[in-house]
Amino acid sequence: MDQKLAGVRVGLIGGDARELVLIRELVRLGAEVKVAGFPPSPETHGCILTKDPAEVVRGTHVLILPVPGADTQGNIHAVLTGQTFHLEEKWVKEVAAGTPVLVGVARPILKQVATRYGWRLIETAEMDEMAILNSVPTAEGAIMLAMQEMPITLHGSQAFVLGLGRTGLTLAYMLAGIGARVTVVDRGAADRARAMALGWRAISFEELAHYISQAQVIFNTVPALVLTATVLSHTSPECLIIDLAAAPGGTDFVAAQKLGRKAMLAPGLPGKVAPRTAGEILARLYPRLILESLERP
Repeated sequence: MDQKLAGVRVGLIGGDARELVLIRELVRLGAEVKVAGFPPSPETHGCILTKDPAEVVRGTHVLILPVPGADTQGNIHAVLTGQTFHLEEKWVKEVAAGTPVLVGVARPILKQVATRYGWRLIETAEMDEMAILNSVPTAEGAIMLAMQEMPITLHGSQAFVLGLGRTGLTLAYMLAGIGARVTVVDRGAADRARAMALGWRAISFEELAHYISQAQVIFNTVPALVLTATVLSHTSPECLIIDLAAAPGGTDFVAAQKLGRKAMLAPGLPGKVAPRTAGEILARLYPRLILESLERP
């Protein structure tokens, strides 16, 4: 058995089914694991369960927080037990300065705590390996939502994908694969040329208002306001909008509501639609990050 994490003390606070897969892998690799916010289960066999985050972090070499991190109020959510752990001094002060803290996304409040207490914050959600692999369950989840909400098939539909990054590219491939007529919207001329070479229509954001009336479903992946009130005013009343960008998304949801458009903010789909796959991605990436952060071979 590979025991490359033998002797490494790892703490986890909060999370969901994704972290269960990760916990099992950390234990398999020999880590000494303490967790808060998880019920007893086969996946947590071999680790120490507690309700006290101070007990988790005391003496830990590496701390792992959920992929969404802490919310804007500084709360870390444990989905499987319904517990909430606030970023409060009585336990955050127990994390030794310089401790690597792995988290998917760190909002400002978490970054402030990390700076104050000298944590070595490592954000993982935008790392290529994690983002590219997560683009698959994200795209599948987005397609699932569209199929549930649309009165027509995606096959033959006019599907617009805003942003040709890691998620947008995977999503465009999948939509084309099931027969949708794909239009990609991107700022980069090279990315638009690549989309055209793949057989998709490609336009710039400056052209979006001119073409968007054709869209029957719009998937946004851009974490900036691109679906403005002006752009939305050109959409069809029957158009469905699925925003995959991190909150608050790239859609003017107030304008969409006033116009009577159905617009959904749907970030974090991997953990919701394919938690085991999303957990396997964590289990693939995090052990290496732990070793690198501790400068082990």
